[in-house]
Order: sequence, then structure tokens, then C-alpha cells
Amino acid sequence: MDKSLNQQITDFKVWRDELSQSISAYRDWLGKANPESSLEELRLYDIEQALERDKLILAFVAEFSRGKTETINALFFSEYEQRLLPSDPGRTTMCPTEVFWDDREEPCIKLLPIETRKSDDSLNYYKSTPQAWSKIRLEINSPSQMKQAFLSIIEQKEVSLDEARAVGLWDENDQVMTQALQAKGKIDIPVWRHALINFPHPLLKSGLVILDTPGLNALGAEPELTLNIISNAHAVIFIMATDTGVTKSDMQIWTDHIGNHCRRKIALLNKIDILWDALKTQAEVDAEIISQINQTARQLHLDTSSVLAISAQKALLAKIKRDTELLERSGILKVEKMLAENVVGAKHDILRTTLVMETSSMVKNSRRFIQQRLANRRSQLDELQNLRGKNRSIIENLLTEVSESRKHYDASVATFNQGSNVISGLGKHLLGLLEQENLQKLLEESKHEIGDSWSTVGLNRSIRKLIQQTRQMAEEINGMGSNIQQQAEQLYQLFASRHLFEARIPPRLDMSEFTERMAALEMITEAFCRDPVNVMTEKHFLIRKFFMSLGRQVETIFADTCKQAQTWLKQVLAPLKQQIDEHKENLDKRSKSLMQIHQNADELQNNITALEENLASLQAQSVMLDKLLLKMMQDAKPRNMTTSAGPAVAA
Repeated sequence: MDKSLNQQITDFKVWRDELSQSISAYRDWLGKANPESSLEELRLYDIEQALERDKLILAFVAEFSRGKTETINALFFSEYEQRLLPSDPGRTTMCPTEVFWDDREEPCIKLLPIETRKSDDSLNYYKSTPQAWSKIRLEINSPSQMKQAFLSIIEQKEVSLDEARAVGLWDENDQVMTQALQAKGKIDIPVWRHALINFPHPLLKSGLVILDTPGLNALGAEPELTLNIISNAHAVIFIMATDTGVTKSDMQIWTDHIGNHCRRKIALLNKIDILWDALKTQAEVDAEIISQINQTARQLHLDTSSVLAISAQKALLAKIKRDTELLERSGILKVEKMLAENVVGAKHDILRTTLVMETSSMVKNSRRFIQQRLANRRSQLDELQNLRGKNRSIIENLLTEVSESRKHYDASVATFNQGSNVISGLGKHLLGLLEQENLQKLLEESKHEIGDSWSTVGLNRSIRKLIQQTRQMAEEINGMGSNIQQQAEQLYQLFASRHLFEARIPPRLDMSEFTERMAALEMITEAFCRDPVNVMTEKHFLIRKFFMSLGRQVETIFADTCKQAQTWLKQVLAPLKQQIDEHKENLDKRSKSLMQIHQNADELQNNITALEENLASLQAQSVMLDKLLLKMMQDAKPRNMTTSAGPAVAA
């Protein structure tokens, strides 16, 4: 039986919490069993934090009067038996709105004044600047107070033409604006630039984040939405009206802000209830809807399974009235099913193939480490047990053997230290290419390429050059990474041949994600520069904003890549270093034990007893690790989650 979208999101949170508990248990074990595992413990803590902060982001995008906010109300907030988010006819959501829950703060609405658009500071910057926002507390037990508070999101004000231009919201091609200017000499603009709603809804507590975005004008005026917020959503739900089909402005939103910029896309044709005609048979109505779906899929270059027809208004009404027949006819259940199976399921798969894979790999390394230590202790125990009844000369021979092994080992360690220093030097040079200081030089060059005119031609030219420079940088880093890997592999082979260490191939540094993310920015820039409106009007304010947003995205990409490279450099020799430390400890313990026995024969049994106790402890730890790994593998499987394939969401 298919589960509701709400239940799927709740189940996903339960699964995520159980996985986090398993990782926490392993981190606790690691801290006690291996005090030198600080790097691994820190990484595990980062993974726990990532799971705790993990969000499922759904972005709803549409031109005005398509029923976008009504769709959000129908999908997620029908239990309040009213329209929680304002969705009255007309130009409703003028400022982008993020709805989420953060238990570190009280329920509230935070509103960023539109005047902040005069600054080049990013939305992310303002999110970390609380004093920049106006705050309205939400009385969650008072539906009327909440409804009134939510109306603040759509507030508008009249400003002069100069003021509208100063905040980058004057559009000479907008008929509503030009008519208002002619009629009253003023222009209506939104009071707020961005809204953050912190709301203790069960789904939001489970990690769901809803992004309600404005129409084409506001989208075009805020490049950061396309470059960062919408493109990072786990799915984009694009809403059009059945009666109009794909309009020119719909197509522009799709082309400029969604089509090639987002991974998973669902198109909804809303307001199908206008096709419900008592003079037509149900078959005729269904045929008309299917025709609209097919035509929309062709226009948007989507598979027909990614286009659904709904009536958001009837869906909300049906949920409030508990009318199952109307709910089924509204089409909203198909949307919920697609989101549940494809979006939530895809998010689940991402975590399983990234965090779970990495953590289970660490557990397997720990198991190998314990098995190696067990083998060493068994070998020592066998050696001591064989000394029973033997004379001092045999012990002296063993001490000589250990001394020779130590000299041989010390020579290998000296080689390791030399190789490690070489790798460290190469690593510093590699990381230097990704440092923010180096990036700022590249961005300054790009800004210089644009010049003072801030034209689309200059923007396109500068970004092409920047992408080319980063491609060359990625190739150089890949070459350095291969060199480091080869150096490390030689050290692994040295210890495998001389000291019978486990032969391993060190991990490879992969820069493909870096180049793909930079190439995606190039595609977005090309689309922006091809837009006839931007080319013809040369909106210098908007182009500068676009470049600033683009620069911040590049900074994020560089920072992420630098962090990945740092992690890789720490890991490339870590297993070998662990084996070296274990081998040294083994030699030290063996030498100390033999010296004690050589000086006092009575110490033999004491050392045998101590080794047997240590062996039992290690065997118990091995069993514990096996249980931890098994539990983690069970957590990695879909639990209480729908596993049927369902229709594919466009990617």
C-alpha cells in the first residue's frame, strides 16, 4: 500500500535519526579503542551534524496567478482548515519565502527590507545578520493571528521611478508598472525582499523546507535565487495554468531558471477544474487533460510522466471537507505519490551512497585494524608460550631478532618520513591553488574583463575566461593528485614487501565535481546573456548583481573543493600510518616482554596472562564492531519507505 507524502517524510526522518545513532555509537567506540583517531572522530562528528542539519528542499516556481501558493497549502497545510499562506487572486507572493523549522528560535516570520537590494551583500550574508530583518512572532494557537501575520509577506508600497530603479525593480516592459506610473506617477514594489518563516509543523520538523518563489519579474531581479537557492533544491515543482497552457512568460521562467539548472523537475498544470463540464463525459474531459499534458511535455522537453494535472483549490477544499472523491479527482494524490517515491526516495539514496558508504568504510578499516592487532597479539602469545622451559640463550636470540627487526623497521620509517614530507609539500601547493586569495585574483580579473559598462557581452566574455582558467587549474590539480597518489603507493608497496603490511592502493583525488559545477555556472551565464531582455535593455544593475551572485557561487565551489582536497590529503597515507604505529607498538611490547623474561623467568607467566586478557578484550571489540557494521548496513537499507519505482522525475 502506498504511503502518503507526509508519512514518507516522517519515515525518512526516523531512518536518518537511526543512522545518526549508529554513527554516534561507532564514534564513541573509536574514541575509547583508538585514542589516536582524532581525525576520524572529527569526520564522524561532521557526518552526524550533516545528518542532523539535513533538509529536503522543495522549490515551487510559477508566474503570477498560477495557483502556486494554493498548491503548497493543499499539499502541506490543509489540516489548518484554511489558507495558511496567502493565495488570493492577483500578484501574491512578491518576495521569495522559505518555510522551515529551526528549534533554536521561536515561531516567527522574518522579513528582509527591499532596500537591502541597494547593497551588493548576498542573501546568505543577511541570513547571518539578524539585525537586518524585521521580525513578527507567530501565535501558533491563534489561526487568525497567523493568517494576519502571513499577509505581511505580500505587502507592497508606492515609490518613485528613481527609487524603483535604485533597488533594481523597474521594468519598462512590465505593463502593470508602466500603467501605474502613467496613472499616478508612482510604482508598486514589494516592501520585503525575502521572507523566512520558522514554523513548528510536523513535516518541517522532519527536515522539509518549502521555497515559495515569485513570478518572472522578481526572479529575474534576484539572480541568487537561480544561481543558489532554486538550483540547490532537491526538486522544483513548476506550476502553470490549464486554461493558458505554457505561456511566453512561463517558458521564459522555465528556460532561464529551471530547465538546465535543476536536477529534478515536476511540471503541474493547475486549475483543471475549469475543464470539468457537466455537458461533457468524463472520458472527454480526461482526453482533453491528457492532450494538455502531452503538449506541455513536448514544449518543456519532459517525459509525460513528469507532467501532472491538478486542481489545487479543489484539493485543498477536499482535504478540509474530507471529500475522498473530490480529492481523487483533484489529482493532488498523484503529485504526493511522485514526490514521495522519487524525491524523498532519491534523497534517501543520496545519503545511503555518500554518508553511509563513507562511514561503513571507516568501520571496515577499524575491523581490519583490530584483526591486525589480534594477529599480532596471537603471534606474541604463541612466542611466549613456546618459551616455557627454554634456556636464556633462546631468549637472547629472540631479543637479537627483535633488535634487527627494529633497525630494519627504523630504516623504512625514515623512508616513509621522507616520502610523507614530499607529499606534504605537494599537498600545500595543491591547496594553494584553491585558496580564496588565489580565487579573488581570478574574480578581480573577471571583473576587469567586464569593464565599467557591465554589459552582457563583457559578462559572457569574462565568465568564459574564468571557466577556462578553472578547467586548467583542475587539470593541474589532477596531475598533482596523481603524483601524490603514486608517491603514496610506492610507500605502501615498500612496507608491504619489507614488513608484510597489507598492500593497499591509496584513494584518487577526483576533480570532476569541481569542473561540472563550474561548467553549470557557465551554462547559466550563457542563458542569462542570451535573454533578449537583458541584451536589449543592458540592465547594468541586474548584471552587476548577477556577477556578484556568481562570484559567491564560485567561492562556495572553491571552498567545498578545498575541503574535499584537505580530507583526501589526510586520508591518502592515514591507513599506512596506522599500520606503522601498530607495528612499532608491537615491536616495543615484544622487546619489553622479552627483556622482562630475560631478567626474571617468573615474568613469563605474567606476560602470558596479560596477553591473554588483551586478546580477549580485542576479540570482544571485534564482535562489537561486527554488530555495529551490521546495524549500520541495516540502517542503510530502505526501512518503512516505499521502494516501488514510480514515474521518473525529470533530471
